[in-house]
Amino acid sequence: MPIQKSNYNNTAWYLFNAHMETIIPSLFYKVKGIEYERERLELEDGDFLDLDWIRNGNKRLLILSHGLEGSSERHYIQRPAKYFSKKGWDILAWNNRSCSGEMNRLPRFYHHGATEDISSVIDKGLSNEYDEVVLIGYSMGGGMQQKYLGEREIDNRIKGAISFSVPCNVKDSAEQLRLSGNQMYERRFIKKLKEKIVEKSRLMELDIDGIDAVKTFPEFDERFTLRLFPGYKDTDDFYNKITSDQFLDKITVPILIVNAKNDPMLGEKCYPVELAKNSNLIHLEMPEKGGHVGFTTKIKDISYMEYAAEKFIEEVIFAS
Repeated sequence: MPIQKSNYNNTAWYLFNAHMETIIPSLFYKVKGIEYERERLELEDGDFLDLDWIRNGNKRLLILSHGLEGSSERHYIQRPAKYFSKKGWDILAWNNRSCSGEMNRLPRFYHHGATEDISSVIDKGLSNEYDEVVLIGYSMGGGMQQKYLGEREIDNRIKGAISFSVPCNVKDSAEQLRLSGNQMYERRFIKKLKEKIVEKSRLMELDIDGIDAVKTFPEFDERFTLRLFPGYKDTDDFYNKITSDQFLDKITVPILIVNAKNDPMLGEKCYPVELAKNSNLIHLEMPEKGGHVGFTTKIKDISYMEYAAEKFIEEVIFAS
């Protein structure tokens, strides 16, 4: 499939570089009129996930997956929830462990390649007898759903997927965050993750000795993630096994990947150009601008991501 031409044009004068395109929407854009119905999904390991629904009695379901340290309350989740709930879809926006506003019960959290939770969410969605299901993931959530789709045989009611600002290669993304000018994003993520580790240590026995010295993702993953998710030899082994790009060629439904060329969190390996060129299912769109989960339009309640998703659903997923 040829690389898909992008129709996105940055229209706001104040979003004059990739950082502004990324930061301004994240900090200031709010979505009004969202009313979720929360359901707690109890997991087999004794933990839970909080699911936020918009149910209108439709037979089509969109499952929305948020990014690292995001939630169903983030603007990039609420916008498609609001938009598509008016277009004949039911919505299931799920929260990773510890991301719903209540700390999870077990020591473990989540990571890019931990697909057992998204699998449980999708199974829950399918149990409601929907005829058609489409997955939309943002950043880490997009990587999760890509790995999920490529590593297993999926239900035939899952018709396709769409991913925005996806670190298709986790190690390459981590290295991009070490570059001058991009480190502010890593610092912000690490700060929030460390706060959760400290909070969790107050609820259960958890060794947090040396946490103040942790400054980067490799350090955090070496110190905490590998201990909470045993089975990986080291951080390189961890990144190699969880990254979603190795599963893309195994996906059996149409998938759209929209990664802006100026995304400050994505390195070169996060753009699977050659794979998309030789695939009938992988559609890659690389707008010149957009930042990370930005893609702002003049109408703040709607981003280019909703337009791109709707176009792909109508013209590719349900035309195939």
